[in-house]
Amino acid sequence: MPSAPDHLSTTLAALSDPTRRAILARLAGGEATVTELAAPFAMSMPAVSRHLKVLEHAGLITRAREAQWRPCRISAAPLKDVAEWLAHYQRFWTESLDRLDEYLQDVQKKEKKHGHGKLRAKRRA
Repeated sequence: MPSAPDHLSTTLAALSDPTRRAILARLAGGEATVTELAAPFAMSMPAVSRHLKVLEHAGLITRAREAQWRPCRISAAPLKDVAEWLAHYQRFWTESLDRLDEYLQDVQKKEKKHGHGKLRAKRRA
């Protein structure tokens, strides 16, 4: 029996589409109506609405009702989960690059100690 998708998977799936990422980027600057969000895209209003439903399902946006106006707002809580998940991999890459830096410094010290750096410079000249 397939398991229900977890929140992180739902968030990452919602973020996988460039249109949805562009909508979130727009909403990071403040709330907007569906019409305002649809303006930069060459797609139908129903298509934009489907993107908004995916974002809403993932908890990345909320839609309020103020009279006839339905403003959309970003809800960044799911992005915190993504950031925390990515932080693990950031540590991995930082540690890997630190080890590479240490290795390169050791190689440079050995080259200076044995004069290999000078030999290469003379050979190029």
